[in-house]
Amino acid sequence: MDSLFTDGDFADWYPTDGRRGLSPAQLALVSVLQYAENLTDRQAAEAVRRRLDWKYCLGLELHDPGFDFTVLSEFRDRVAQGARADRLLALVVDRLAEAGLVKRRGRIRTDPTHVLAAVRRLNRGELVAETLRCALEELALRGEEWLAALVTP
Repeated sequence: MDSLFTDGDFADWYPTDGRRGLSPAQLALVSVLQYAENLTDRQAAEAVRRRLDWKYCLGLELHDPGFDFTVLSEFRDRVAQGARADRLLALVVDRLAEAGLVKRRGRIRTDPTHVLAAVRRLNRGELVAETLRCALEELALRGEEWLAALVTP
């Protein structure tokens, strides 16, 4: 997996000035692993922090703190811009063909409509869940007496 993606593959996706961010090649690989294991953004970010197999696959040190789960949705937003999703898919197929894992059979075509809809649905669902969690935590902090009357041990 070491050469599946390189930061150079994503060079034009990011501004050239400013402070250095997370490796786009690693984020792309995290996205692939996330899809393969059917994980949410939170679960994938947690896997990067805690799982040795993910750290090994990503080439991270054991003490690497990982990243916030929101980085993955921001990365997907970048992938959804323009024809980047098609370029990413073509890159994956090229690298797999170079490794002899798949054969080239002609031109690759994708319809991003379903992919974008799934990404938007996932992001909205996570936003709703996160908003509900924050509201419940705030209620628990500010209305302990009121909440205690409603919730049994």
